[in-house]
Amino acid sequence: MAITVISQQAGTLRQRVELEGFEALYVDAPRIVGGEESAPDPHDYFDLSLGACKAITAQMYAQRKGWALSGVTAVVSRDERDERRGIYRLEVALTFHGVNDAEREARLTEISDRCPIHRLMTSATVEITTRQG
Repeated sequence: MAITVISQQAGTLRQRVELEGFEALYVDAPRIVGGEESAPDPHDYFDLSLGACKAITAQMYAQRKGWALSGVTAVVSRDERDERRGIYRLEVALTFHGVNDAEREARLTEISDRCPIHRLMTSATVEITTRQG
């Protein structure tokens, strides 16, 4: 699947993102770097992918186990102050709705750390090739 990013208008940093089969998404940059903050910035999408993947992974596990889980809330907090030194910190607080068992909550938290995005962010080597289209 290809993701297409198209600049919206000269003089702005807003981008339209097209993914086959989905409505368009938008990305903008923070005002501090010249954006208008009209949409989430690239860091937001990076961070939210982790929260969403952890929630989905926990839900899938609970379904397989037949555990009552009515929903998951994932709150992702970013600490980017050392990003220029190569350290980008994310904290994810998970709330499991409908679960009243501390052991199950602990297991769901442990399982969420095995989600594909968590593993990609923490243990994979990502190789990027940039070329002219």
